[in-house]
Parts: sequence; C-alpha cells; structure tokens
Amino acid sequence: MTSSTAKLALIALMALTPASALAQGPVSSLLTLEAKIPIGAVDGRIDHLAIDLKRRHLFVAELGNNSLGVVDLAHNAVLRTVTGFSEPQGVGYLALTDTIYVTNGGDGSVREFAGADFRPLQPVGLDHDADNVRVDESTARIYVGHGAGGIAVIDHTGRVVAEIALPAHPESFQIDAKAHRLYVNLPDVDQVGVVDLSVGKEVALWPMRGARGNFPMALDPTSGRILVATRSPPRLLELASDGKVAASAPLCGDADDVFIDAKRSRIYASCGAGVVDVFDGGSGLERIGEVRTAPGARTSLWSPTLDRLFVAVRETAGSPAAIWIFRPAP
Repeated sequence: MTSSTAKLALIALMALTPASALAQGPVSSLLTLEAKIPIGAVDGRIDHLAIDLKRRHLFVAELGNNSLGVVDLAHNAVLRTVTGFSEPQGVGYLALTDTIYVTNGGDGSVREFAGADFRPLQPVGLDHDADNVRVDESTARIYVGHGAGGIAVIDHTGRVVAEIALPAHPESFQIDAKAHRLYVNLPDVDQVGVVDLSVGKEVALWPMRGARGNFPMALDPTSGRILVATRSPPRLLELASDGKVAASAPLCGDADDVFIDAKRSRIYASCGAGVVDVFDGGSGLERIGEVRTAPGARTSLWSPTLDRLFVAVRETAGSPAAIWIFRPAP
C-alpha cells in the first residue's frame, strides 16, 4: 500500500469510527468528544476559526497550508478548500452581507468572499501581518489587527473607514458594545490597550504586571468581565474595569483561545500543550477540569448557538488534521 493510499484509508476510518472510540486521554464529564472531522492534507499550523450559522459552515484558517477549509457541520465533512492565500491567520463572517473575511499575515491583505458560493470579492490591502479579525454585526464593521501597531476598521462595502493606532502589534481583542470600547492584547509590550470607539483612539494602557504572552482574550458581553490568558507564566486572569487583576488561576501551557460559556457559567481555554482547561466562571476562577486534545491544538471556537466547542487539531504522523467537536455537559 502506498503512503498516499494509507493516508486516505486512515482518513476514511476516522470519519466512520465513533467519536467515543477515538477519544484520547481521560474521559471528562465536562466536555464529551462528539466527533472528529478530518480536513485533509493540511500541513503545519492551523489558526483561527469562524462560523456561518445559517448554513452551518465552519471556516478554518489553514495557515501552514495557505488555504481556507470550509467544513459542513450538517454532514461533518469538508465542503471545500479555498487556496491561494498568504499565511491566513484570522477569519470572520458578517451575516448581514453574507461575506467571509480572511486576513493574511504574509501580504497584509484581507480577502473577501461571498458566503453563498465562495466567489472572491474585492480584497482590502493593509500594510503587513493582517491577523485577528472581529465582526460587529450591530454596526456592520470589521476590525482587523495588523502591522506594528494598528487596527483597521472596514465597513460593509470593503472600505477602510478608520485606523486605530496602538503601541505594538495587536493579538486577540474584544468589542464591548455597551461601553463603546475595544480591549486589545499587546503582548510585545506586556500590556492591554483600551480604545474608546466613540473617538477611535487608545485611551489607556494596562500593564500585565509580572505576566507575559497575553495572547487570548474573552469578554462577557453582559457583565463586561474581561478575561486574559498569559503564557509566561501560564495563567488565566480576570481584569477589573481599571485593569487591575481581580482573580487569577493556573492555566495550561501555550494558550491561544479562551471563551465564556454563559449558559453554564464556565470558561474554556484551548492550549498548545494538548489540553482544554475548564473553569468555573462564577466568582473568582476555579479550574474544575481538563480535557485532553493533541499537542499543538491551541485554536478553537465556542458557538453558544450550536452549544459546541470546536478545536483545530494539527496533522501528526499518525493522524490527519481534524476538527474535534466537543459537547458540554448540561
């Protein structure tokens, strides 16, 4: 049997094998592995995810492959692989205009596609290192972190309508619509930037005070609670409205995404160490469990609507790249 034939056989076997038989590590009562969806020959790093809820399409930024994977969640299968990107890092979907946005670290572009047929639209050119993207459905605006320190604001027509200057390259950031603020992780300077969206300017810088590598961030839209995950040391921090640390807890290593499950008052953090850490999201931060994934599986997406956590798992010598779907316990 050739290596390519063996690989295809392995992918077929994984698609047909029940998720319970594929689970690795200890069984968790907090998250149950419901399915593994092989996404084909994707080499290297997988970056961020987004979702079209109406069509149940999951978009996967396949950075190491210079491609965008489109997973049909209704059938747990790859629908399409779009190629021709330059280090795709972030992906967002604006339901109002049915548009997919893919940011490219290699050439700084934001590529736009029609959600119905993945037809390419007019790209937006930024300076370099286009990275995290956030979509604000209420204003039909797209925010893209890029360059040595900036967030571009793009309207629904694809026009850059504002540029927010920052002292360093932005990583994860979150929009607080109630407070008209943007909170931005700036790991290169060990700070969190605070942007007043009403004037489009940075109004405060919060030092991390002894913690570095603040890449992931989550925001509770109801309470305004800000969560920041750091890599050195690996900690999950809750920040008060003045930037001071209100609570702190140990965290798995190499975290890249963190989400709030408001329904269960839980927090999920996915880490490259091969773990999803689960925290009690009540007062304070208490780690209540961990779920084993795979080394390097540090990017994920929580969908409150679908009530599922999607984890991107890299290709290894024994398994193809895949999206693992976890169902939380009631």
